[in-house]
Amino acid sequence: MQQQTYSPTWDLDVIFQGGSESEEFHTYVKNVQIEMKELEEKVKTFTPSEIGGTSESLVKLVKQLESTMKKLREASAFVSCLSAENVKDEKASLLVGKRSELQAEMGAIRTNFQQKLASIDDATWKRILKQPELTQLDFVLNEIRDKAKKQLPVDQEVLINDLAVDGYHAWGQMYNTIVGNMSVEIEEDGEVHSYSVGQASNKLSNPDRSVRKHVFEQLDKAWTGKADLFGQTLNHLAGFRLQTYKHRNWESVLKEPLAINRMKKETLDAMWTAIIHNKTHFVNYLQKKADLLGVEKLSIYDIGAPLTDSVKTSSYTEGAEFIIDHFREFSPKMADFAKMAFDNRWIEAEDRAGKRPGGFCTSFPDSEQTRIFMTYSGTSSNIATLAHELGHAYHQHVMNDVNGLNQGYAMNVAETASTFAEMIVADASVKNAQNKEEKRALLEDKIKRSVAFFMNIHSRFIFENRFYEERKQGLVSVKRLNELMVEAQKEAYNDSLEEYDPNFWSSKLHFHITGVPFYNFPYTFGYLFSLGIYAHAKEKGGDFEDDYIALLRDTGSMNVEGLAEKHLNVDLTSTAFWESAIQLCVKDVEAFMEL
Repeated sequence: MQQQTYSPTWDLDVIFQGGSESEEFHTYVKNVQIEMKELEEKVKTFTPSEIGGTSESLVKLVKQLESTMKKLREASAFVSCLSAENVKDEKASLLVGKRSELQAEMGAIRTNFQQKLASIDDATWKRILKQPELTQLDFVLNEIRDKAKKQLPVDQEVLINDLAVDGYHAWGQMYNTIVGNMSVEIEEDGEVHSYSVGQASNKLSNPDRSVRKHVFEQLDKAWTGKADLFGQTLNHLAGFRLQTYKHRNWESVLKEPLAINRMKKETLDAMWTAIIHNKTHFVNYLQKKADLLGVEKLSIYDIGAPLTDSVKTSSYTEGAEFIIDHFREFSPKMADFAKMAFDNRWIEAEDRAGKRPGGFCTSFPDSEQTRIFMTYSGTSSNIATLAHELGHAYHQHVMNDVNGLNQGYAMNVAETASTFAEMIVADASVKNAQNKEEKRALLEDKIKRSVAFFMNIHSRFIFENRFYEERKQGLVSVKRLNELMVEAQKEAYNDSLEEYDPNFWSSKLHFHITGVPFYNFPYTFGYLFSLGIYAHAKEKGGDFEDDYIALLRDTGSMNVEGLAEKHLNVDLTSTAFWESAIQLCVKDVEAFMEL
């Protein structure tokens, strides 16, 4: 029987026909705008005194808020896909601007709604939440109400929202535009070829060290050439945040990211403490890898290097089949979902110029679909990324019938589902290795992920903390940004490398994202939390699938400490959980050393 072949390009026409020129999409956006105007008017005229003996008026308002937000997310996701698949699509760029305006308008509506809820007295509020239609939303409605109490008066918050369109989000868009138009000149076989930064970055996994060094130097040259511009984007993004925090009397720059991720500072501290205590194992691994590669110390461009000259590559279809087969061993429902995503072309993975770098998964809640974006060139790392993004997609899939307000799960638990999916595939790869050399290479690929979460991500966290402290005193120069980056990398890697990447602050998109500040520690949280879930899954065996779905469905309506206690019976504010999760990674290092 002939094997099915999967297409590496996505189908957006099934959602809105015609790409950035879609009349269907423009009509949809106009209808969203009409709904937003109606919602805005209802929120403005809503008063707590209307509630009286029932909460009927509030129930209607909440339902309309949920419906309109879902449609705005649908439109926003479509724009994200268009702007990523072709960075030179000018009409898509205009739609990005339009999206920012709509999101600012919705932000103003939500702020008004929050303030209205905050003005209801506590006794009345408790009675309202007992209404059957609102009971399931009590966590998110309480969260909305509490948030309003910590903000400025509504007119000032609305003003911040409006000014953010051109004074905050525009800086993030500027960064994306510059990166999308960058090219990297790489010499191959005596000829110079021009690549996008995404394509060039994929070449850092080349087994030939001289090639990796050349690619790294050319990437560094490209980022250095734009460093003055990226210094502006980073400084002004941080400046906008710091001014907003100052006016709200928020002293810590971690207040917002912790609130967004629904986690306590004690949990974050416990996680990093456990990691710092266990870094020696991973330093030993880096030194062993240096020995195997025949160098005294690794440089930062060696960390992702394969240990053999023959790097196994898989076609897109082979990668897809591998993921589906191994998902099935853990969760038949997740495997069926992944197959459906490949069959229906929900994934844009083609290796071509003109795409933005990186990967993402975005949800279309109105259509109950998702789309995945990446650049696939056949490496084991690409397969892991594909599994990772499918984990995100499955998370949204199991929440499609959950109330829209309870679908707003935070980034740290979003990264849990994705890294769990990635881990299934990585573990399966090691177990199915055909020989000792292949097993060593695949085990090493798993350990590289631990190094990324415990060292690379830690360096980002250290850098941002220190950068924000210095930014409070004024603009931070490019020279100083480079110094801060290298200092953070040296600390995070226990000074175990020969060369570092001073331009990493400019090349890493996450530092320039406006949606979520401190776009770093949630990855490490998700990785270790998913390890805890993975251990639980292996213990439970066949009963695991429904437990896992139940946990995912709760992610939008609980804080992470409550989620862990309910579904895993663990305390995240204690280092014990994090230590036990890290030990699973340490076992990989020990097995690698033995091989």
